[in-house]
Amino acid sequence: MLKKLWLLFAQAVTVLLALLFIFATLRPEWLPRRFAGTPPAAPATRAVPEAGKGAAPGARAAPILSYAAAAQRATAAVVNIYTTKAARSPQDHPLLNDPLFRRFFGDSLGDRPLTASLGSGVVASTDGYVLTNHHVVDGADEIEVLRADGSRARAQLVGSDPETDLAVLRIDADGLTAIDFGDADAARVGDVVLAVGNPFGVGQTVTMGIISALGRTHLGINTFENFIQTDAAINPGNSGGALVDGEGRLLGINTAIYSRTGGSLGIGFAIPVSTVRQVMDQIIATGSVTRGYIGVEPQDLTPELAEAFKLPRKEGAIIAGVMRAGPADRAGVKVGDILVDVDGKPVPDTATMLNVIAQLTPGSTVSFRFLRKNETIELPIRIGKRPRPGSPRE
Repeated sequence: MLKKLWLLFAQAVTVLLALLFIFATLRPEWLPRRFAGTPPAAPATRAVPEAGKGAAPGARAAPILSYAAAAQRATAAVVNIYTTKAARSPQDHPLLNDPLFRRFFGDSLGDRPLTASLGSGVVASTDGYVLTNHHVVDGADEIEVLRADGSRARAQLVGSDPETDLAVLRIDADGLTAIDFGDADAARVGDVVLAVGNPFGVGQTVTMGIISALGRTHLGINTFENFIQTDAAINPGNSGGALVDGEGRLLGINTAIYSRTGGSLGIGFAIPVSTVRQVMDQIIATGSVTRGYIGVEPQDLTPELAEAFKLPRKEGAIIAGVMRAGPADRAGVKVGDILVDVDGKPVPDTATMLNVIAQLTPGSTVSFRFLRKNETIELPIRIGKRPRPGSPRE
């Protein structure tokens, strides 16, 4: 009896499976989706709404299949920069004073112009201000800007800042497209970024990567460092170009790469737009950048130093030198003092110290807190004006 029931059950299941197979093949719409074998419809490609503009809280962003729109917005504001430098031979060379030599080779041997494509720039405003790196235009006798539409314009150097490697140019041209400024403070590691510039002089190029790190310091590239690190390919010629977000907004100015070969190894650095704005605004207003200065030589307080000298802190900036008759010296700062905070702002290292002091207004008096012989002291210091690199110290 059990044998007959089992046989009947097996035959019924076989018939049902056969019918299911036939319906799934010939009439899948008659079956529920889970039996029909039809995958769910792929999400339609659409524009991702900006935060606060229709995006539901916790909603998942639609996949971005192309960054063409962002690239188009950014490339219209990125320019190539050409410079002309006079390559002057030593005027006291004996051959240059030889009449017979000058008769055959002319009098212009001591001053030969050299033109080279040195880098890139970013149009910051429609009235002609262009951002680039200081090292791109440093020492140039003439500067020419090649726009994305192929037109050329002579550029005037408004001012530059070697300590952040930024420079501002001015061109007289109509129909300029200015870049939109983004928010570097809102950037996160892992965000997609595009690098736009003129690598190796091949022409305007867009590369893609992510933000690899934020707040990079102690690289020895600039005096004031707070770099965005990216793996978007940055090569010689990209200097002064734009690092933009997925919507084409400026996050930074590309300035340097880490490389043993001269080409991209996936580690590039950009000056964040927050620093760029501060420097640009000062240069446009006054032609230079004014920073605070107290006249000390700092050194990072490492855990090893703290342990060796039995210090109660493992972070801060040790005053390794004090400039005679400088602001710090007049206030009573001594070698060996450890700077703890400036006007209530903590100082964990020398990079932070330099940035905090640089933002202070020359002529103002600010409270500095130091650790001296395991005792905390507060000293009011009248802030001086930081001298430009290469100029005599105040």
